[in-house]
Amino acid sequence: MINYSWDCKTVDVYLSDGGNENVVYNVHYRLTGEDSETAYIGDVIGTQVLDISNITNFVPLSSLTNEIITQWVKDAMGTETVAKLEENIAGQISQQAEPTSITITIDGE
Repeated sequence: MINYSWDCKTVDVYLSDGGNENVVYNVHYRLTGEDSETAYIGDVIGTQVLDISNITNFVPLSSLTNEIITQWVKDAMGTETVAKLEENIAGQISQQAEPTSITITIDGE
């Protein structure tokens, strides 16, 4: 079983937008998956722009947590994209468990 964890603690903010201060508009994420049986790990790194055009429940920067921002990222991506990222990581782990290719260095001149 692969356990997934999100790191969404690095964000870009507008200092002021729509009457709010420190408005998160872009998230730098890292999604990591670890196979609980083999301890193989895969990950995906990226950014996700958030739609801030109609903020109804503003959360101040001091109240933000990784969990809150992760939910924003998942909502912005949609379930299909999140599933594709998880499939990518599962593929990485599968390649570690049963590699179909390797990289070698040829000794010689």
